[in-house]
Amino acid sequence: MSNRYEITNIRALEILDSRGNPTLQVEVITGGGTGLGKVPSGASTGEHEAVALRDGDETRYAGKGVLMAINNVENVLRKPLLGLDCREQQQIDGLLCALDGTSNKSRLGANALLGVSLAVAAAAACCNGQPLYQYLRSQERYVMPVPMMNIINGAKHAGNQLAIQEFHIMPIGFDDFLEALRAGVETYHILKKVLLKKYGASSVNIGDEGGFAPPMTESREALNVILTSIEEAGYTPRKEIALAIDAAASEFFAANRYSIDGHQWTPRELSDYYLTLCEEYPLVSIEDPFSENDFDSFADLTRKVGGSVQIVGDDLFVSNPERIQRGIEIGAGNALLLKVNQIGTLTEAIQAADLAATNNFGVVVSHRSGETEDTFIADLAVALSFGQIKTGAPARSDRTAKYNRLIEIHHELGSDAMFAGKDFRFPSMH
Repeated sequence: MSNRYEITNIRALEILDSRGNPTLQVEVITGGGTGLGKVPSGASTGEHEAVALRDGDETRYAGKGVLMAINNVENVLRKPLLGLDCREQQQIDGLLCALDGTSNKSRLGANALLGVSLAVAAAAACCNGQPLYQYLRSQERYVMPVPMMNIINGAKHAGNQLAIQEFHIMPIGFDDFLEALRAGVETYHILKKVLLKKYGASSVNIGDEGGFAPPMTESREALNVILTSIEEAGYTPRKEIALAIDAAASEFFAANRYSIDGHQWTPRELSDYYLTLCEEYPLVSIEDPFSENDFDSFADLTRKVGGSVQIVGDDLFVSNPERIQRGIEIGAGNALLLKVNQIGTLTEAIQAADLAATNNFGVVVSHRSGETEDTFIADLAVALSFGQIKTGAPARSDRTAKYNRLIEIHHELGSDAMFAGKDFRFPSMH
């Protein structure tokens, strides 16, 4: 008879993500329970990310099938893991990386490795009879995260002319997670009414992450309509609900110029533009303000506004400890966007988060634009308790599944958890 923690089988399925593209679901079976891992994918992916393996067979899913990755799970990764203790996450993730043998997970596929890695953690939590956030817990006291809600979509996440990819609200001025979430949801619904009145029915079509995709061309247009919506919802900008953007600047960068809001700007000119926006609007977080290799411009902007504004590296850092370390050394950014599929295993993702946090960087646990209904990142955000989660608008079940899971966790923890609130960058316990 097998030990309850012993891995007895691993299976994989080709399932669909929120865009209708194939992705992996991995099932890790043990003597005492089963864990599932579902792998997300991005649209604006950084060039330094771990590589998701796609079949390239144009006769199936336009080449986006993942049968090769499934084969790697079941015929390459499965056998070496059989008999291992599912609680040995670091050992198992190390073995996964060794079996792949490449720096970017390109041989077996980061999607194959991550599916197994997440499922192993879920199986161990199941065997322990614990929720994932408790099994993965890394702090003395739980912190419920401030939601970073993407309510207007642009660039690759929409069909409009906005260069900036995401415009967020962050409900920071509240005493608990439920009140903050409610304020964000109410603002989102008021925004819909404001957009309908101003731009017509087509303006409330939604993008990949549930935010609206109105026919706008300039960033200020989006920021202004969000401010109006916050006020019409009965909340106070900055004090209760702050703004954030994800520029995803690599997407509008070419020949050392940034094409944004009708301008072709140098990095210095774009930096000045961000400074102006920070003066005009209650912006508290700017993600990927420059292209993914421009550490120097990140450092320059961080020096100028980093005391009051979070400068987040996503494509810059790709949750990779080596790139994060470089950012720390030169002061490029002051926060990490943590995406487990960028690096390929849970252990490496947690190591990246810990490296950032111990060097006074904020950490934002993040979804991808191509998501599944899996709620792993909601549990991970509470387990790490770094105070922020980015998981889209309060729309589309692939996004609301994460919010609903956080609601469940809030009720389970009660007074055992604090809400990050205005201290979202550095919750008081860190």
